[in-house]
Amino acid sequence: MGMTMTQKILAAHAGVDSVKAGDLITCSLDLVMANDITAPPSIAEFKRIGRPVFDKDKIVLVPDHFQPAKDIKSAGLAKIVRDFAREHHITHYFEQGRVGIEHALLPEKGLVGPGMVTIGADSHTCTYGALGGFSTGVGSTDLGVAMATGRAWFKVPDAIKVTLTGTKPSDITGKDVILKLIGMIGVDGALYQSLEFEGPGVKTLSMTDRFTIANMAIEAGAKNGIFPVDERTEAYIEGRYHGPKVVVTPDPDAHYAREVTIDLSSMKPVVSFPHLPENAKEVGTFGEIKIDQVVIGSCTNGRLEDLAIAASIIKGHKIHPDVRCIVIPATPQIYKDAMHAGYIDTFIDAGCAVSTPTCGPCLGGYMGILASGEKCVSTTNRNFIGRMGPTDSEIYLAGPQTAAASAVLGRIAAPKEVK
Repeated sequence: MGMTMTQKILAAHAGVDSVKAGDLITCSLDLVMANDITAPPSIAEFKRIGRPVFDKDKIVLVPDHFQPAKDIKSAGLAKIVRDFAREHHITHYFEQGRVGIEHALLPEKGLVGPGMVTIGADSHTCTYGALGGFSTGVGSTDLGVAMATGRAWFKVPDAIKVTLTGTKPSDITGKDVILKLIGMIGVDGALYQSLEFEGPGVKTLSMTDRFTIANMAIEAGAKNGIFPVDERTEAYIEGRYHGPKVVVTPDPDAHYAREVTIDLSSMKPVVSFPHLPENAKEVGTFGEIKIDQVVIGSCTNGRLEDLAIAASIIKGHKIHPDVRCIVIPATPQIYKDAMHAGYIDTFIDAGCAVSTPTCGPCLGGYMGILASGEKCVSTTNRNFIGRMGPTDSEIYLAGPQTAAASAVLGRIAAPKEVK
């Protein structure tokens, strides 16, 4: 039997000719990553092992969740990571001023690429599958062991083939695509399976779209999401990624547990209602929902293209007087590029609060916590109960174009409604 893209990458890193769904294997790792929340317990586990790091160049530490430190505890967590990085001479440690949201920063810095096996102590590590590699989130214990050994064990996942057809409309982003998919299959529809994206519609997706889609594979329960390497991928990594480039394609007889088709050309903007990403509805199919806050940013939608889309809608308008709008560029470079392009002026002139790169409000960490009963449209990736504040607050997930329109109009709205 043939293999999927994911299975081929795992087989190569396990040193075997082939694998099939359900096999238990141990793989060599190309990169391991942790942040200010997950690294401290990983470091504690690492110290119990009593070995040096397996490779100081293949460990990435990104204190991005509660930094700049929001309180004494978060300052202490960051210090654990900082001290470990200094003690072991970790090459890729990103301190304040250089730090960005990890899943935007690693691709930008060229640390991930095609054919790699990457694990991170963060569930949205699956983002890097946009570049044609296998990447997945793991627990802090597995991460601590990986820092010492450079290896991790996996159960080989089965796969869902997601065929994209048609051409993506101008008012649609990758966020709409992944929310629609999760709405179709559910938050457990791909449980411990690989979401493998193929079809002629893939070429109409920008890299930002692909990063967003891969990022939220976990929201369907998937082990990972992966895209084929094409001209857009090559253009993105050119001059950026200098590691080994291994391009894989699925075998014609690869097994898929299920096949799903999405016609991009028929899509309309999508919003996921509380309290699960699977509660996807097309904008315009429900009544008026007034909102209190909008968040534009995160590892899902804080890239330059996301900010450009939001700025194009907000430009010349003011944020609705009943709405607080927070904009968070995902990395310092994105912040600079947005500033030079005039997007930051647009946001500030409209009445937005523009933040330094941070995960912040996405996980209810800080900078944008909701009050009781408040509603927020957010470009983040989760809208679970209590995710961004009290259990009676509500998060509506959307793409940057819908979030920007909603911020201007004070209610959930499609971009075409902003005149």
